[in-house]
Amino acid sequence: MTDLTNTSKLTLVVGGTGKTGRRVAQRLDARHLPVRIGSRASDPPFDWDRPDTWEAAVRDVDAAYVTYAPDLAVPGAAARVAAFTRLAVDGGVRRLVLLSGRNEDGAQRAERAVEIAGAEWTIVRSSVFSQNFSEGFLLESVLRGEVAFPAGNVAEPFVDTDDIADIAVAALTDDRHVGQLYEVTGPRLITFTDAVAEIAAATGDELRYVPITSEEFAAALLGAGLPPDFVTDLTDLFAEILDGRNASLTDGVQRALGREPRDFRDYVRSTAASGIWATDAEWTSR
Repeated sequence: MTDLTNTSKLTLVVGGTGKTGRRVAQRLDARHLPVRIGSRASDPPFDWDRPDTWEAAVRDVDAAYVTYAPDLAVPGAAARVAAFTRLAVDGGVRRLVLLSGRNEDGAQRAERAVEIAGAEWTIVRSSVFSQNFSEGFLLESVLRGEVAFPAGNVAEPFVDTDDIADIAVAALTDDRHVGQLYEVTGPRLITFTDAVAEIAAATGDELRYVPITSEEFAAALLGAGLPPDFVTDLTDLFAEILDGRNASLTDGVQRALGREPRDFRDYVRSTAASGIWATDAEWTSR
């Protein structure tokens, strides 16, 4: 197996400016391991929609952390991952760590593509990120005081992206994780009502969760000017993963890291202290 603690070896972080990729890159850099960020704005650039950018991105790369935006569940994602991983392995990449999703058909097809690509592999199969409330699409709703979202009263084991980053870095640098599939969740199930209430309690602001239909959610996104195809993909994704199929806990964090996963309450406490949810941070946080 490959010793990826050697400081001469380069790791590509696809999506290196995203929620998990940014954290993975920071952790590798802190260990003085050379990192290449894979994004449209990086040099060389990486774009999932432009296969002509992939070869330069994987040049001289030994290991890659692979994330797909907006999600592996969208049409065509698994095929792109399959094509990219084949090219990466042909170009000399010897270890692949894939961020996947729970109980998504497209994500499972992407997992199989990584497993048969010919490299050492690890799969990190994740539940919904806690950080969606502070770094993602729900932040503006929190700042407005009303989170309108089509999740009903379904419980979700929100996982912290710091836990995902810790697992990804371990998998990129330690042979013990080769060939492992880690399905990761937080330590408890909570509804969106519960999650929003915990944020409100920590910030002291008026904040409520309003369950809406997928059709109402799609109409709001279209009204905000988002492309129709993107809106369809997003609403289909949430309808798939928030139908109750993921209302269960797993031991992936414990297996990978030998510790308990970070609780949503701990995430809320530290995020509230950062000031990102302060109402006067609405414009400066973007």
